[in-house]
This record gives sequence, structure tokens and C-alpha cells, in this order.
Amino acid sequence: MPTLETTVNGIKFPNPFVIGSGPPGTNARVICRSFSDGWGGSSAKTVSLDASKVINVAPRYGRLKDANGEPYGWENIELISTMSFDQWLDEFKEVKDKYPDHVLIASIMEEYNKDAWYEIIERCEGAGVDMFECNFSCPHGLPERKMGAAMGQDYDILAEVCGWVADAATIPVWAKMTPNVTHIEDPSRAALNAGIHGISAINTIRSVIGVDLETLRPMPTVEGYSTPGGYSCKAVKPIALRMTMEIAVLIRDHYPGATLSGIGGIETGEDAAEFILLGADTVQVCTGVMKHGYKLVQTMSEQLLAFMEKHGFETIDDFKGKALPYFTSHSDLVARQAKAKADAAAAKEAAKAKKGITQDEAWDGDEFVKQSDELAGN
Repeated sequence: MPTLETTVNGIKFPNPFVIGSGPPGTNARVICRSFSDGWGGSSAKTVSLDASKVINVAPRYGRLKDANGEPYGWENIELISTMSFDQWLDEFKEVKDKYPDHVLIASIMEEYNKDAWYEIIERCEGAGVDMFECNFSCPHGLPERKMGAAMGQDYDILAEVCGWVADAATIPVWAKMTPNVTHIEDPSRAALNAGIHGISAINTIRSVIGVDLETLRPMPTVEGYSTPGGYSCKAVKPIALRMTMEIAVLIRDHYPGATLSGIGGIETGEDAAEFILLGADTVQVCTGVMKHGYKLVQTMSEQLLAFMEKHGFETIDDFKGKALPYFTSHSDLVARQAKAKADAAAAKEAAKAKKGITQDEAWDGDEFVKQSDELAGN
């Protein structure tokens, strides 16, 4: 009987489905709701020591919809949590009191300040969180303070901060990567070299959702103006899968023991299976919850179990990374196809020869005895 229970970085998850940091994890009440509905873990909305610098606007979402009105692309210009850090510590304690067996992940973001990172880690650990996820990836908020993607895109700073975090934390730490880089392996390598335990990827893709052709203003429009935001939902899944594969290969070849949490457009159990086949240990869902609600995890769990049963997999580890060996270079694909065609042609000729002579002009003096034997019925 297949099981979804899995152990990652020494921590037991009831299943690999994790609430991604964002609106679905904005306070203890909704995190507890996610656990009651069956989510294995939750990465709370990103916190910092000083929430006073965080001011959200409305509207702050933009959506692209198909002909049936179903969103397939979703942009947000939302910032990290507006809740005070002291209140978050109380919220963390409340969650762990009610759901001690579910995995609570503190998503943290701070400025380029060693003391601030040490403080936020020490105090979150004191509140009982199970893991950290360092947000080096938010694409639009507070770049002037070198926070979020501004930090994740500067690999020297990233490595230094990850070193601080690895030194300060006594529980596992993931580094959340921005996709807004040329090679996702570069920041991942910097984080892992500094002692981080795992990578989560991807965060949202910096984007402009569109322009209103009536008002001629960019969207989402706030007082007539907008700003580039983070793009998510089903449309980003192919990009997320590619980056998941690239990070997984890096981990496989150079960082055995490191882990990977896949994020980007996941809304079904089949989506989750694809990320796991490409090397993910867990999968995170944020926009999918905003579209379908917290009970989505129940459907996804059923679908993932059905996939596992179909293929005879008992655990997540049985199929993690199983698709990775089948990635290669384009030149190798050309060589493989040429060989396959040559082998097929040779097999066709061999089959034709085995049937024996059917036309008198095909008889050959040098092969006469062999050709006669081939025509014999016994």
C-alpha cells in the first residue's frame, strides 16, 4: 500500500504537500485550517523583524483567464507580512500547540545585517518552528534594502548571508531561489556551499500582467499607476519544472544529502508527481490554494496515490528523480536518433533476408547453399 509520508532533512512530513509562503499562510488561523484539511507542512507568509516598513496596496493581483474564465496566470504586487514580529511569535506557538506533528516553516527575510538574521532565527526557534525558509527571491518588494530577490541575485551577498544563517540555526534551513536569473544553479550553489540544507524553487517571475486598452494604464492599476510584480499559476509550471531539474542535477552531482522543494503552477497530484520525478522531495502550492481552497490537498493526495499505485511505487523516494537520467544534450539526441534509424534499417534488411528468395533474379552463386537452406521448411 503506497504511503505519502516522507522524511526530509530529518523531519517527518505526513505528506509532501506544503503551503507555499504567501496569502494562504498569513496567520495561525489559516495555517491551522490548512493542517486540519490535510496539508503536510506550511511555510508561513514571510516575516521580518520590522513589519512597519511593509505597506500593501489594493488592488494588488492581476489575472489572465482562458475562454472558460479559469485563471492560468496570476500576478501579485503583494509584500511580505504586515503582522508584527512579536505577534508572529505568538502565532507560531499557537500553531505548534495545536498541530505538533505537522511541519511549520518560518519564511524569513531580513536586510544585509548579520545581527538581524541572528535575532530573527533565534527568536523563531524559541517559538517552536520546525524549519526555516530564507526568502531570497521576492521579485518586487523593498529592493532598495537589498531584500528578497535583490539579495538572491547578488551571489556574494547571498553566500555571506547563508553562512550567517547556517551558523545561527540549529534546525534545517531551505533557501528560496528567484527564477529571475540566467542560471538557477549559480545561486543554488552559493547557498549550498554556505551550509544551507536545501533549496526551494521557484518564486514568482518578474512580470507585467498587461495593459488596460480602455484606460491605457498598466495592470493591476493603483491610483492610475502600477509596478512589475511576481507571476505565478499554471503558466509558470514549465519554467519551474526546468529549474527544478537543473537544481536536482546540481544536488545529485555535487551535494548529496541536500533537498529540494519544488514550486510553480502545481494544482494536481499529477503536477506534483512531475516535480518529484524531476528530483523534488516536497512540493509547495500557493496560488493553487487561492484558486481552489485548502481542501485541494485532499484531491491532490488521492491523485498522487493513484499515480504511485499504478506504477507500483510504495514511497516518494521510490520515484524521486526517476526522470533525471533521461535529460541529455541536443547533439546526443541527434546521435541517438541516427543510431536508432540505422538499427531499424538494419533490422528491416535482416528480416527481409530471413524470408528467403522470392524472385529468381535474387539467386546468388556464392550464397546458393545458404539461400537454399533458408527456403527449406525443416
